[in-house]
Amino acid sequence: QVQLVESGGGLVQAEGSLRLSCVVSGRTLIGYHMGWFRQAPGKEREFATTIRWSGGSTYYADSVKDRFTISRDIAKNTVYLQMNSLKPEDTAVYYCAASARYSGSGYYPSYEYEYDYWGQGTQVTVSS
Repeated sequence: QVQLVESGGGLVQAEGSLRLSCVVSGRTLIGYHMGWFRQAPGKEREFATTIRWSGGSTYYADSVKDRFTISRDIAKNTVYLQMNSLKPEDTAVYYCAASARYSGSGYYPSYEYEYDYWGQGTQVTVSS
């Protein structure tokens, strides 16, 4: 019933920018954390960032901190990932995910197994 659909990926040159979108249908997101993960070729899936849907507070992995910004539009049930100053090492499939387990806990889920719903991913390729 819950569906997450990512969009916005593509090919971009180093130092360029992209904005990814993730539209969520089928469920209210009150109390949820929305996250972005990425998986480079031959690598494990890696946490990038998460946002508390209700309060809007955020948490970032060091690899993307100060370059990426997560945000959400409550009216559109959409979470965004603004990616600036992109590097070739950012090349990966980017996945949107939703976690329903940590409402009010003060914890930011940052592991794959802590998320309950996943999108299909969108490819981001950064050329040098």
